[in-house]
Amino acid sequence: MTPDERRKTLAVDIAERTGIDDAMIERLVRAFYGGVRDDGLLGPIFAERIAEWEPHLQRICAFWSSVALMSGRYHGRPMEKHLPLPVDARHFDRWLALFEQTAQAVCPPAAAAHFIERARHIAESLEIGIAGRHGIMLRKGARLNLPDAAITSPGNGTVEQAS
Repeated sequence: MTPDERRKTLAVDIAERTGIDDAMIERLVRAFYGGVRDDGLLGPIFAERIAEWEPHLQRICAFWSSVALMSGRYHGRPMEKHLPLPVDARHFDRWLALFEQTAQAVCPPAAAAHFIERARHIAESLEIGIAGRHGIMLRKGARLNLPDAAITSPGNGTVEQAS
């Protein structure tokens, strides 16, 4: 079996096991980012960087299609995009909490579990990458805790914690 055939076989297995399809991914992405935009901690970070939401949502749908279904639709470099963000463990914890709540509300249990597992790996990878950009080497299980002064947003001052 070629690598492409193996990927397609795995994708079919995931879809059959979880019920995930492109329509579910789109519902999840739109619901999640609707919540993110309203969030006191995460909203300002996105508001400063995303002027056109529809192209962003389409990119994120392609990303999750690639992550969840191995579709190969996404061809970006997410680490590069996230490295300059003014975020630390607080932001990743909030992102994951919102994502998990949304996945559990929008998706059947098997699909929610599949998405959440991948989201946790993504968050961990991004947190490690951002820590490295700050010259911090995180050990297994360690978290990135930056001083509040390092969590600033150029046009918006310090990003506030969500209540």
